Amino acid sequence: MPNPDALLFARHIEQRSEEIDKILTELGYDGLLIHSGRPENRLLDDQHPPFRAHAPFAALVPEPFTPDCLLELRPGRKPRLWYCQPDDFWHLPPEGPASWWAHCFDIEIVTEPAGWHECFAAQRALAVIGDERALGGLLDGADLNAPELMWRLDEIRTRKTAWERECLARANKRAVAGHLAAARAFRDGGSELEIHLAYVAAVGQDQDQLPYNSICAVNEHAAVLHYQHRNPERPAQSLSFLLDAGADTLGYAADITRTWTGEEHLDFAALIEALDRAQLQLCDELRPGVSFVDLHRRAHLAIAGILEQAGLVRMAPDEQLESGVSSRFFPHGLGHHIGAQVHDVGGQIDAQGQPLPPPDEYPALRLTRRLEPGNVVTVEPGLYFIPSLLEPLRTSEYADRIDWAQVEALSPYGGIRIEDNVLVSEADPVNFTRQAFAVAD
Repeated sequence: MPNPDALLFARHIEQRSEEIDKILTELGYDGLLIHSGRPENRLLDDQHPPFRAHAPFAALVPEPFTPDCLLELRPGRKPRLWYCQPDDFWHLPPEGPASWWAHCFDIEIVTEPAGWHECFAAQRALAVIGDERALGGLLDGADLNAPELMWRLDEIRTRKTAWERECLARANKRAVAGHLAAARAFRDGGSELEIHLAYVAAVGQDQDQLPYNSICAVNEHAAVLHYQHRNPERPAQSLSFLLDAGADTLGYAADITRTWTGEEHLDFAALIEALDRAQLQLCDELRPGVSFVDLHRRAHLAIAGILEQAGLVRMAPDEQLESGVSSRFFPHGLGHHIGAQVHDVGGQIDAQGQPLPPPDEYPALRLTRRLEPGNVVTVEPGLYFIPSLLEPLRTSEYADRIDWAQVEALSPYGGIRIEDNVLVSEADPVNFTRQAFAVAD
């Protein structure tokens, strides 16, 4: 029986090759070279950060951790992959290309980058994607990361193929297993570090393989939007836990956030439940033609409604939105494209390459387009108690509209974020994250 991965991947490469051939022909290029990347040592050091292939490479070759490979694309020809397998006893070299995907390429095995460098040094009318430091003389007469080429390639990546959707769905299933293990570790009173270790064990990937640095925040740390540490000390009291963590499947990322608390913390638990309901409604509104900017505004109205209903803010949702009060509790964007990059490309540019900057009142919004079938986006509303954002409200004209006693009581809980990864389709949205949780439960 044919390998279903092989069939899906072959269709993916066929579609992308046709799209890229058309772009190269229109721009007058004889070919395109995409480098996977090369590890770069830290300054004055012989160690480098964990390697991950450049996203334009990983979007076409399911080898996200293999450096110094080169993908060669020429109109009308089968893609050629120059696959680097160093003869190295210091590090474990990568395994050879797997048969289920290798048949889509003409494979050339080289033991060092010079094996492909010399083949292109004198060629002209080539486009190249990569880092100038790693490509050196290969760039003579070639266009490096040409802007028009890049936005056109980014544009096709905004509409995921069946292969990419399958990878994203699998990544969600993997990440959900980690989220459930992390929730158990939190309820057992674990430290942030212990919770994180439970997560990576359940996912089956170490920190270097995860698509981004997990946010593992207990109590007030949940109010730090990109909290980057993992406290090894167990908290005196486990009030709340926010986990923003993903997983990788063949170069494609899941990006999931959940927030938990104990049953005895009724007020905070009620806010989590209310935000979860609002998030589900927002997910259901992901339809072709919908403006993500408008959806972001509806998220503000929903969060403002939660604040009003809870008695935290004595203002109507419209008034909170217009005054900017809701932004003090929800300061980030509603979501972004996701794919071979966690914050995937094409979110702030239209199909003709024209910039679509976020509105002045929402500078952190990463996705400003109208949605199309094939888009996969995150939906991640949040409600936080961030002292530096709330303090100015105390001296504002809205100070007497805030229940400060309740704000102070909830501040030790930090905040709430609920995040799903959702496919925009011609019919109903497909929520990869909720599907994965449903299967796991």
